[in-house]
Amino acid sequence: MRSGPSGLEDMKLRACRRISYLLPQAKRSSNEVLLIGEDMPDPINILVVDDEQIMRDGSSRILSKDGWEVLTADNGQQGLEIIRNQPDQIDVILLDLMMPGMSGMEVLDHIRSIDPNLLVIVITGYATVESAVEAMKKGAYDFIPKPFTPDQLRIVVRRALDKRNLQKEAEFLRREREKSLRDIATEKSKIKTIINCMGDGVLVCDRDGYIVLTNPAAGRMLKVSETSLIGNFLSQCNLDPELSMTIEESLKSKDLNYTSVSQELGIGESGETFLRAHTAPVRSDLGETMGSVTVLQDISHLKELDKMKSEFIAMVAHELRAPIAAVEQQLNVILNRVAGDLTEKQEKLLVRAKERTKGLLNLIKDLLDLSKIEAGRMVQYKEPLTLQEIIQKVVDLMRVEAENKKIDLQFPIPSQNPLIHADRTSMEGIFTNLISNAIKYTPEGGKVWVSLSEERGFAKALVSDTGIGIKKDDLPRIFDKFYRVRTIETRQIVGTGLGLSIVKSIVDAHLGSISVESEEGGGTTFTVLLPKESNPTS
Repeated sequence: MRSGPSGLEDMKLRACRRISYLLPQAKRSSNEVLLIGEDMPDPINILVVDDEQIMRDGSSRILSKDGWEVLTADNGQQGLEIIRNQPDQIDVILLDLMMPGMSGMEVLDHIRSIDPNLLVIVITGYATVESAVEAMKKGAYDFIPKPFTPDQLRIVVRRALDKRNLQKEAEFLRREREKSLRDIATEKSKIKTIINCMGDGVLVCDRDGYIVLTNPAAGRMLKVSETSLIGNFLSQCNLDPELSMTIEESLKSKDLNYTSVSQELGIGESGETFLRAHTAPVRSDLGETMGSVTVLQDISHLKELDKMKSEFIAMVAHELRAPIAAVEQQLNVILNRVAGDLTEKQEKLLVRAKERTKGLLNLIKDLLDLSKIEAGRMVQYKEPLTLQEIIQKVVDLMRVEAENKKIDLQFPIPSQNPLIHADRTSMEGIFTNLISNAIKYTPEGGKVWVSLSEERGFAKALVSDTGIGIKKDDLPRIFDKFYRVRTIETRQIVGTGLGLSIVKSIVDAHLGSISVESEEGGGTTFTVLLPKESNPTS
């Protein structure tokens, strides 16, 4: 039930309530003024439960002047009915303890069962202060003795409203925290589900090398149980030594340019499982290393396919070599006029056929060399060698070809003659390919030179030319299999696109490196680094 002032006083109160949203309330600071068009705050509802009409009307007049909505009830039953109907909308309850029928104490007990957070201010006379104290023990927030002044009532109510606001803020924060925790739990569950369903293995370590996240695929690939990985240090997990070393290096690296490392691993006693591991440090916004993440891919089937492909190529190349060689021999017999005279036109056609046959034999030879390299049989016998001897032999063989193109081929005597431990045939193949390419791609009247020196424990050989050069876009792929630079100048040059790939594979097999520097129209320089012999015998 709601009651309040009537007549002129009631009209004044309604006018005050209407403009209360536009004027600063007594509780607001001077700079907190609500402007027209802003969202209006929720109204504050105060319930007055008292059997005296004068108390209900007086409280309503006093509190309404501050812009608060006032509900009134003349007995306990009626007050409880209002509370049950709208428990979330009542902010403060003014409750008289001495009422006929249901007493204030009984109403207080029922309020506690409906909502223990409701703030109750008990109204009591001087003679019943002890009752008010007892009511506060039962959960009442405060009390106000009769008779009281308007200011005393406002002070008590505002204090209760401040507490109510704190309650609402605390409840809002609690709900937000619970929502955040639910969101985190949901997100964590999603991430875990995704990682566990991945076909690739995942291994995440913190900065101390402690494994904090993994998935079943990682345990399966590394042949280690998942329970043996999670929650243990790298040193306790019996991982592949190369993988452990790479992860530790990523954790220790201070270089911000250090991004990721890819490596191939053979897992198992016989290395029947091949993995490709990508390891990268995890850094904070400030560049601090927080841990590392490793993604594992099973490439065993790719290795098997690659092996089958290599064996097939080797078999086909081997089977083709004999008949094509026989064709070349027969062409030589005819061109040498052993079988009779030839017309000029016939000779020209046979010469072209012989050139094509020779190119095909070169391709077969390169394919066989490539299959040997991939099978690990290219480098058969290593011995102490001097690079000067190897290079000089190749230069002497290439000199006739260079002179035919009027190219100046030079190999000055080096001041240093480093000794290496290498396969002689393979070394000759490296420099034959590089010097031959330099002559092929250098126009007539150009220059090709080879230099030899030592550099930080390596034998360093440079093969340079003044040829047509290589485009910048082609440089990253120059060592790829079957890759050839396509330009007007290279159109007439015969090649298989395997030479440089074979050269790089041989250099890698000798634990060396090869690089190229070139500029279109400005010549090319290949740099070969090979480890020096640690214990020279001569």
